[in-house]
Amino acid sequence: MVKGETDLATLLASMSPALQEGEYVFCSFKNSCYGDHSELQPLAAYQEKEGLTLVIPRSRADDRQLEYTSTYRVISLGVHSSLEAVGLTAAFATKLADHGISANVFAGYYHDHVFVEAKDAELALLALQSFSTG
Repeated sequence: MVKGETDLATLLASMSPALQEGEYVFCSFKNSCYGDHSELQPLAAYQEKEGLTLVIPRSRADDRQLEYTSTYRVISLGVHSSLEAVGLTAAFATKLADHGISANVFAGYYHDHVFVEAKDAELALLALQSFSTG
């Protein structure tokens, strides 16, 4: 496998944020484990001691009348960041915080994916794009 970029200046200048289609919600399922609820087509999963957290399409949650508190959009960073890179998450989280935007981050092997509230998605995208424009 190709190792990703670790230089913070390069990561910020070439992050190429892209707003993905669709809206997602975070749901928690007590007494569940990874693999349960696959019919919900989760985008991400994390096993916590309180239960299984799934990030699923809003439409799936609404169809099944599942409880959630907010709706999110995903901004994926196009740069192939290394899992060992230092400072990238802090830099973009700070930039978003400066605009009053909460960032929920999922790091995949190749890219970082930032979940922001749907109402803030366009502003968040502009804020992240400002890294490459100065």
